[in-house]
Amino acid sequence: MTNRSHRNQGHIGMNALKKSGRQHQSQSKISIAPIEKTFHSILTIDCLDLLRRIPDNSVQLIICDPPYNILMAKWDSYPNYAEWAQAWLVEVRRVLVDSGNFIIFGGLQFQGEAESGDLLSIIFEVRRKALFNLVNLIVWHYRNGMSAQRFFANRHEEIVWFTKTRNYFFDLDSVREPFDEEKKRAYLKDKRLRPESIAKGRNPTNVWPIPRLNGNSKERVGHPTQKPIALIERIVSSLSYEGSVVLDFFAGTGVTTRVSMALGRHSISADRDPAIKSYFAKHMKNWQEQKTLFNAQTPYEILEEQNFLNHPVFASSTMESK
Repeated sequence: MTNRSHRNQGHIGMNALKKSGRQHQSQSKISIAPIEKTFHSILTIDCLDLLRRIPDNSVQLIICDPPYNILMAKWDSYPNYAEWAQAWLVEVRRVLVDSGNFIIFGGLQFQGEAESGDLLSIIFEVRRKALFNLVNLIVWHYRNGMSAQRFFANRHEEIVWFTKTRNYFFDLDSVREPFDEEKKRAYLKDKRLRPESIAKGRNPTNVWPIPRLNGNSKERVGHPTQKPIALIERIVSSLSYEGSVVLDFFAGTGVTTRVSMALGRHSISADRDPAIKSYFAKHMKNWQEQKTLFNAQTPYEILEEQNFLNHPVFASSTMESK
């Protein structure tokens, strides 16, 4: 059977753009200007209350790690999960810019739980309402995890990448993986391959082997479902750009803001659990203790909750891409 990607019009079009030295329209329409400072908000607020305060067309990237409704804690209980999820999915579409990206973490292993929520439930709501375009199902693969006796032990989690339109922003070069010297020399001998592409490195594919945080990890700040910095870095680097707004409304520890500070993005991290403030303080302490790594690309400022209206998200909706 032939590879369907060989007949994919999107792939053919992208290859034609590369050969002519042009950019995909989603990148060429975005003017990325240097910024003097980034602004960040860490909020204790319900996701819907926050989303309804955010202007239309104002956020470039939304990272969403929702509760699964399996009673892990007080924040993990919803009587009608599908109806609740639909409400914030509709709001997400409203606040995303046309080039915007929407990432949802989840799993498929909870569908047997009564009235639980998982990616199947969320994807069904997205398709039923035709809210977003699906670009990739990313598999986050890790070797460490719980053992199992009655099924194959789980060693991955799914990440769904949705977009508001087909003109989404994607910076592949920012997350390419370099070839080792031996492989690079071998590829350079292949006249079918372009030397500049080999120099850039490989596409990391949609399977990401990034370890989970074990119990004694230096990154650990106390949240039971904390995501590794390396995982969030790859998402923020490739799906947003300097000076754009990144939103995480199930923020847990606030790791999205920690990463956005380092990468020169504005951010909003929110959770209805007040512990987000202490978790985030531990992130900042850990970062500072690493000293050599405590150097953000751009100066940053953390806004107090009462100053949230000063966040750039309230101005970005009026800025047109050039």
